[in-house]
Amino acid sequence: MAQNLFDLSGKTALVTGARKGIGLAMARILAENGADLIVVSSKQTLDDDLTRYVTGLGRKITALTFDLRYRKDTKALVETVQGTKIDILINNASAINLTPTEATPAKRFDLMFDVNVRGTFLTSQAAIPHLRASAEAGRNPHILTLSPPLSMKAKWFQ
Repeated sequence: MAQNLFDLSGKTALVTGARKGIGLAMARILAENGADLIVVSSKQTLDDDLTRYVTGLGRKITALTFDLRYRKDTKALVETVQGTKIDILINNASAINLTPTEATPAKRFDLMFDVNVRGTFLTSQAAIPHLRASAEAGRNPHILTLSPPLSMKAKWFQ
């Protein structure tokens, strides 16, 4: 377990793309620092290790499956979390294709744009009423948006 860097007790974080990689690591760190979690993935629910880990810390976790590229899914997400306070939104879900522009199929570009831009916008838009309520309650809400690297060269990960 990491050292507690900041106190997030009583806060709830919604994390997209938390099934693996940076999103999974962020979800773990948020829970270690006291936050309850709502984790969203476009694929099947998370592996049980994260759920066991988070609940073992005494935190709550809700795993949801929605494809955030679609307005109907972001609306369904909002309805699902209705009544739940959200203090932190981590827009981590992303898609990337590292082929040169001329070799990138339009279908792949559409997927990247839909996930990285449209999905982030729709999720943020859906979360804003929750974040506004958090601000009114004095809980200092935040949105953090990540994007995939444009290159997988090691120097960008140092």
